Amino acid sequence: MRRSKVKRRIPSILAVGALFTVLAGTSLPQVQARNVAAGRGPNPIQALKTKLKGHVFSKGPHGERAVLGTKIKLSQADLKKIRAKHATAAISIHIGGDDWSTAQENGLKFELKKEGIRLVGLTEANGNATTQASNIETLSARRPTFLFSIPIDAIALASSYRRALSRHVKIVFMDVPAKGFVAGKDYVSDVSADNCGNGIASAYLLANVVHKQGDVGAIYYAADFFVTNERYRCFKATIEHNFPDIHIVESQGVAAPDFAGNAERATTGIIAKHPNLAAIWSVFDIPAEGVEAALRGAGRTNIPIITEDLGLNAAVSIASNGMIKALGAQRPFDQGVTEAKLAGYNLLGRKAPPYVVLPALVVRRSNVLKAWTEVYHTPPPAQLKKAYNSVH
Repeated sequence: MRRSKVKRRIPSILAVGALFTVLAGTSLPQVQARNVAAGRGPNPIQALKTKLKGHVFSKGPHGERAVLGTKIKLSQADLKKIRAKHATAAISIHIGGDDWSTAQENGLKFELKKEGIRLVGLTEANGNATTQASNIETLSARRPTFLFSIPIDAIALASSYRRALSRHVKIVFMDVPAKGFVAGKDYVSDVSADNCGNGIASAYLLANVVHKQGDVGAIYYAADFFVTNERYRCFKATIEHNFPDIHIVESQGVAAPDFAGNAERATTGIIAKHPNLAAIWSVFDIPAEGVEAALRGAGRTNIPIITEDLGLNAAVSIASNGMIKALGAQRPFDQGVTEAKLAGYNLLGRKAPPYVVLPALVVRRSNVLKAWTEVYHTPPPAQLKKAYNSVH
């Protein structure tokens, strides 16, 4: 989940074991110090080079085994058959107007056009469940073949999605399904990022910037939202079981819709209580902007920020050596493409896996321009290139 308004071999067998065991709910001995000049734990950058490659760490909201999005494929013969179905689609986005939502929409539009599935409506709810309920009602009344949607509140909106089903609309969920819905029965599939993988990536990135030691703060999403819950859980687990000299001394939750403003206020309180913080972690890029504002206002620009999701503001900060140093990114364009392909599976009568994920992407200054293109399938914007080239 990321919402930016500017228009996301560990050198020790023990280190690998410690991470996998904590995520499974057991424990192993902690990794011991490797460098007396820094804190204890594995080399974070070396770990990142091998740990994320080809690995998926997430399971679905109901414990489903994750299938990589690259496994979902349609041949030219498949596309011809799908086009002959003359299917239609609608899209209901929970927020909208941000980089993540726009990339999801673009990926969907790109693949739907290839499949000959006509888009009959697209709505954005600006983080309001009541608005999204109305949007779903409006879209489902048009009786599209498919509804692609991410609920802002999986519980409150369940009845809205049920009404769509009663109109014989087939649903493909983004990130999280509605409460009580069963894959293969109530919806085609659920497509998401490897949210646990992104949490793990951000933990190693934070460990790198603080040299594996120090007190840190954390800003999480104060709602029961599976995506951000997984990020926070896996971030904390990775820090606690691999870097014993890093201490998460305070965590504060922030709520919609004013993520940045709420994060700014939370950060102001955290740094007042803990003036010696080594870094702050943020659950996605918009709260990170609020963290940045609070630190700047307090004259604490020396405190680095690690976050998730490659919004433009975050990318510019990374490129210009600003306070945001690195992040774990989603691949929302590819998620949109995969969602549309799964609709194609349904039209072909092909069984879709219940939970499909796109792998985490580590973003640092060294690869921020390439990462932008990989995430959004467009060249880096002029603002980002200018920021990158401003550092000599």
